[in-house]
Amino acid sequence: MRMRKIIVIGGGHAGCEAALAAARIGARVTMFVLSLDSVALMPCNPCIGGSAKGHLVREIDALGGQMGKAIDATFIQSRMLNTAKGPAVYSLRAQADKKRYMEYMKQVLESEPNISLREGEVVDILTEENKVVGVRIESGGVVDCDAVIVCTGTYLNARCLYGETITHTGPNGLRNSKGLSESLKRLGFALQRFKTGTPARIHRRSIDFSKMSVQHGDEKLVPFSFETDPATVAREQVPCHLTYTTPRTHELIRESIHRSAMYSGLIDATGTRYCPSIEDKIVRFADKERHPVFVEPEGLYTQEMYVQGMSSALPEDVQIEIYRSVTGLENCEIMRVAYAIEYDCIDATQLTLGLEAKHISGLFFAGQINGSSGYEEAAAQGLVAGISAANAQIEIGRADGYIGVLIDDLVTKGTAEPYRMMTSRAEYRLLLRQDNADLRLTPKAYAAGLIPASRFATFQQKASAIQQEITHLQNTTISPEVANPILAAKSSTPIKSGARLSDLIKRPELSYFDFKDLRPWGRCPQSPTREHSSLDPHHLLAVFEQVDIQLKYEGYIAIQLEQAAAFRKVEEKLIPTDIDYNSIGGLRLEARQKLSALRPVNFGQASRVTGISPADLSVLMVYVRTLQ
Repeated sequence: MRMRKIIVIGGGHAGCEAALAAARIGARVTMFVLSLDSVALMPCNPCIGGSAKGHLVREIDALGGQMGKAIDATFIQSRMLNTAKGPAVYSLRAQADKKRYMEYMKQVLESEPNISLREGEVVDILTEENKVVGVRIESGGVVDCDAVIVCTGTYLNARCLYGETITHTGPNGLRNSKGLSESLKRLGFALQRFKTGTPARIHRRSIDFSKMSVQHGDEKLVPFSFETDPATVAREQVPCHLTYTTPRTHELIRESIHRSAMYSGLIDATGTRYCPSIEDKIVRFADKERHPVFVEPEGLYTQEMYVQGMSSALPEDVQIEIYRSVTGLENCEIMRVAYAIEYDCIDATQLTLGLEAKHISGLFFAGQINGSSGYEEAAAQGLVAGISAANAQIEIGRADGYIGVLIDDLVTKGTAEPYRMMTSRAEYRLLLRQDNADLRLTPKAYAAGLIPASRFATFQQKASAIQQEITHLQNTTISPEVANPILAAKSSTPIKSGARLSDLIKRPELSYFDFKDLRPWGRCPQSPTREHSSLDPHHLLAVFEQVDIQLKYEGYIAIQLEQAAAFRKVEEKLIPTDIDYNSIGGLRLEARQKLSALRPVNFGQASRVTGISPADLSVLMVYVRTLQ
């Protein structure tokens, strides 16, 4: 059987995951990059994860992706965020060594036998009868293929701006992609113009860290990948630092705001709401006396420091003044100036849930070309696009993962600004925790051919061990004589008669680990029981942690499971793909137009289309019944 030939355009985080997913399924992938030296580049902050983004990375890993393993191998600081809240919003964040991360990912790509890396610009996508047949590169050569995945990031027709200075480049002064925008227009895609930005990089020796708060990494390290043993990532971590803007910072910005490329009229693209420039912060939050500034290292073997929270499009001379007005940065030396970057992207409502163009077979899009922002959002889309392009079957809905929420939002609602994943966007946050991403998604990955049988066998052992342990605890009663000393140590109310261990674990002040020394539940990594002895220590510890969470939040989880089941019933009610919405009497004109353009695949998706009312859905449901 002939291998399916796929071309990936772009070597950023979307391109890397797209190429690897397709290749591991069995496709032959050619990956075109503008520069082989910028594969997996982190042009903004060199960190992976964070609120909601950490969930995406865990899901990528559960599906056989590479991002989690890459950051586990190259992080220089790791922290679990939101630990004062519930596990639904725990999010892992790690600062990467930027150069080592790139080297790691490039090596993985080069080692994959089904991937060929090529430096060069794709300028045209070739089609016949609304089907992709190949691409044309800048030299004039044509490369044929069965599918194309466009992962151009912020390079498409890009230009960088600060003050009155404009350079027609991609991020970090790298070359941009010039020809592909016109090709996409000819193929019928509506393009949008979005903007993002990055702060200056400053020299470590010019920083007075004594005026800043130190932020250390966690002592107990939690890897991103479910396959990474925590013991293997133990390393000395590099501190980050927190400081603040001053009244002088705000004064300087107000005085020079007219010189910012974002306020002078040079930029008319839409910027990201959730990662504003320092100019936007001063204008939008005029009542705030100060804003936090995080000073973070770019790597172990560089003196460049990233100034998180101070992206800007002000002129260089003003940038020097405002950075030096920040506490601890009074003598800072700027190594790279801050800038804003504009780029082309498409309206993602032209895509299916598999990220394929609705009107051109075999053409897929992933990452910032779809209007999203962030490395993690890009990688998640790349993974799904790679799976779809390789003709594998996988369904990840809103009740299955943050990846499902991300893609459904983009293709169903579209976005008028760079889209960022947030926990508040997910309806079933307690089900879609980062700790259980493998339980939710690894079976789907195995069915799609993304992970080997050995990994799936280990996963099955873990899943079985979790259920066995929960059953033991639900069926075991502990006496007051045994329980009360443990309860007293935790200032927990003593019991007067026997109680189930599962009920005691639900108390807020108690956990599974308080009872680990009781037989036959003394299952610790150092002394695994016979039932789970085939699991290595770090998988066994994951079992215990999962048991604790599932029991402690059992009631809330049950409620969300019922809600998710009802949601899936609506999602399972399919809408014919060839339906003529204009022929449906009773549908409002707006509903006809939007449903005709978006062509939702089921009633759940139709209900999320902006402007579709409950009355429209009722009319549509009655009409579809007449067709059955």
